[in-house]
Amino acid sequence: MKYFIYARKSTEEDDRQVLSIEAQLVELKEFAAKEKLEIVASLCEAKTAKEPGRIKFAEMLSMIEKGKADGIISWHPDRLARNSVDGGKIIYFVDCGLIKSLKFPTFWFEPTPQGLFMLNIAFGQSKYFVDNLRENVKRGLRQKIRNGVWPGWAPVGYLNNPKTRLIDIDREKSGKVRKLFELYSTGGYTLKSLANWCKEKGLRGNLGKEIAIGNIQKILQNIFYIGLMKYRREIFEGQHEPLILKKLFDKCQEVMSKRGKVQEVRKHHFAFLGLLKCPSCGCSITGERQKGHNYYRCTKKKGPCQEKHYLREEALTEQIKTFLQKVSLSSQDTEKVLAALDAEQEKAREDAQNEVVNLKEELASVETKLARLLDIYLADALSTEEYAAKKQSLLSQKVSLSEKITDFETKGLSWLEPARGFVKSLNQAANLIQTDTLSELPTFLKNIGSNHILRNRQLIFSPKIPYNLVAEQSEANRNRLQIPYWCRERDSNSHSPMDCGLLRPVCLPFHHPGWCNCLN
Repeated sequence: MKYFIYARKSTEEDDRQVLSIEAQLVELKEFAAKEKLEIVASLCEAKTAKEPGRIKFAEMLSMIEKGKADGIISWHPDRLARNSVDGGKIIYFVDCGLIKSLKFPTFWFEPTPQGLFMLNIAFGQSKYFVDNLRENVKRGLRQKIRNGVWPGWAPVGYLNNPKTRLIDIDREKSGKVRKLFELYSTGGYTLKSLANWCKEKGLRGNLGKEIAIGNIQKILQNIFYIGLMKYRREIFEGQHEPLILKKLFDKCQEVMSKRGKVQEVRKHHFAFLGLLKCPSCGCSITGERQKGHNYYRCTKKKGPCQEKHYLREEALTEQIKTFLQKVSLSSQDTEKVLAALDAEQEKAREDAQNEVVNLKEELASVETKLARLLDIYLADALSTEEYAAKKQSLLSQKVSLSEKITDFETKGLSWLEPARGFVKSLNQAANLIQTDTLSELPTFLKNIGSNHILRNRQLIFSPKIPYNLVAEQSEANRNRLQIPYWCRERDSNSHSPMDCGLLRPVCLPFHHPGWCNCLN
């Protein structure tokens, strides 16, 4: 009789189970020499046997069918099969007489009813071992994710720590990933342009491959970067350090939901394309070039439209800059306001302590709700989908509250940073009035307001409250001289009755009890 030697290990990785196949071959060849068995060939395979589809195993059975051998030598039946399909093939071949002998150094087999019964049991035990191991591994992964540890490969910007088994920030790539979010949040970059940016900056995946457009979108939608983890449609808190703030992540999701597909290659460039809507039919305003000038009109995709558009780009630009004039602040005044805000920094930190206490109470309330939610779910009062949705909402609240507490404890009262950003945006408006680059105007308009429409050749939109206040104040002060200055509350007797002028509305959106009493 002629035999095949079959040796197998479960993993394809070269650095795992290194000596497994080598040890099997040595032992099996010694066993064959001792039993005086003729060996036709030795087949080695590095692949799991829990599922059908092993190439070498299939080749061996094919050669047995062709009569090149009568038997198989292997270390144990579990080397041949750990699934019912491959195990069934071996038993079927024995029943048909294609396999006349199976030899194992650790297992007895004879082609008798008793031998087939024992072989069937051995294959069944092998399958049970795999099935049980799979459940144990799943249980371990579930517990790991409950403990806040990601059980898989870390996304780009993070690294798997083989010593601690935790996820660490990749100091080399994390800054570039953070910049990726910041660029996309501006609304001026497409996924394709960001993929090209990654190539230029040398940002690659953890396996060294270039980051494709689809992977850019996955990165921007991955809640792992704000300290949360999604595992089997459920959200968990992570122990890893967040790479970005939740408000930056939310801004990216907002941009992504509004953007859709952007056509970058056009015959003519229209700066305000995608900004305006028609108030009558709701269609988008498109661009058209006539006699060397750009015009904007309704696309009329829903049928005839009564609006008289065809507004020339120069006229639209003039309307925009007229509004920007109302919300602009000179560089000199900007420096004065920012200096006054800096003077408030220490006082703001003192005022923030009370806010921190309140936020921590809210945070404790959210944590209590999470614990109750789990109890309700375990009591079968909620479906899995309802539990996952509610848990995601509460965890999102928890992350937001934690970020606010951190801001309060490190920077002081939370209105200071938004106030600084607001003042700088007023100065940006002043700079945009002087520029001839129209591409920056739509982005700025989107940031300061919404619902941009073109009605009877007039630009109309809803500015955010701070900018609306500044615009109204500027309109009111147009015909009277105002001396803008920064106002801070002292007491009712010493507070100057002079109006804050153009800078007065700066106080209102970020007002707190110790700030600018003249608003009352």
